[in-house]
Amino acid sequence: MEKKKALVIDDEQVVLDSVSRILTDENYDVDVSLSGREGLNKAIEKEYDIVLTDIRMPDIGGMRVLRDIKRAKPSLPVVMITGYASVRSSVQAMKLGAADYLEKPFNPDQLLETVASALDIAATQAPEEQALVHKEEIIKVLERASSDNEFIANLLYHGVDALEEYDLTGPEKLAILTGDVEWIEKHIGQLKPNQRLWLEQRLSAEIW
Repeated sequence: MEKKKALVIDDEQVVLDSVSRILTDENYDVDVSLSGREGLNKAIEKEYDIVLTDIRMPDIGGMRVLRDIKRAKPSLPVVMITGYASVRSSVQAMKLGAADYLEKPFNPDQLLETVASALDIAATQAPEEQALVHKEEIIKVLERASSDNEFIANLLYHGVDALEEYDLTGPEKLAILTGDVEWIEKHIGQLKPNQRLWLEQRLSAEIW
């Protein structure tokens, strides 16, 4: 039986060592990265069956990693690794395309069960379409986020839940929440300065 290939991205060496050891003992082929950016590049350039990524890292956060992996490889399952303080963000990530999340500290059984479940989901469910299809809805959100302080606060605190009233796909919501100006303008065209305001704020300060 061919080994499953896993990529683990975390800025803590002890986490990489632990996850690598547990998965290797269960016949996984494991690759690791201490950097979110380096890990993202590996995920896109190489072939993996699953990616596990920390949600909080100093260079780029796990939401960015999730977004760009899903953009390049929609069917590749991504599991978020989180500390207690970031559990809410990881639950949000599941609404935005993550297969599952794993809370630190975790034991071997929890890790293996989560990985197996994520692989099963990827094998049985079709990936979400990554195209931008709701242009007018995105403009509505960006216009509102340029002037409505209460809405801005809800976006920062509640994330994806603040967008429930809008007809948006998971990838569209993730683009808004991570400040993906480039992707949005690629599909919509150049945004007005006020429409870019929220997105540029997100680019300069990831808050999860």
